[in-house]
Amino acid sequence: MSAMSEQQTVYDMVGGAPTFKRLVDTFYGKIEQDPELRPVFPPDMEEGKEGQYLFLMQYFGGPPIYNQQRGHPRLRMRHMPFEIGRHEADLWLKHMLASVDEVGIQEPARSLMREYFLRFAHTMVTRPDKPAPSSIKLNEVKE
Repeated sequence: MSAMSEQQTVYDMVGGAPTFKRLVDTFYGKIEQDPELRPVFPPDMEEGKEGQYLFLMQYFGGPPIYNQQRGHPRLRMRHMPFEIGRHEADLWLKHMLASVDEVGIQEPARSLMREYFLRFAHTMVTRPDKPAPSSIKLNEVKE
């Protein structure tokens, strides 16, 4: 599955693999500095960084390296071992959207990526029985 415009993939619009590498590096830099979200991630985040990089490239129209190396994404299953509540999902979303902006992804790719991340973030909640108050309101997220 990939997100595509009628003419060109998001992967092509943003300049391919180097932009996705910068996005993931920027995002994980924010995770490293977040005292609430950092403990949710494993001590060594390199495997996660690589997985996210390959998945995002593939999802947005790049080469299917993720599937070739790791099989079907099964994102929900892969996130089950982690303690992810609504608050953690909100923090993840805040950092990812800020990273998209920091990397300088331009329209229309910016909106397509933001829409995906807005839909995706809360599907990874693994502990819905312990919801924290939402720290981000979707209508308040910087456009």
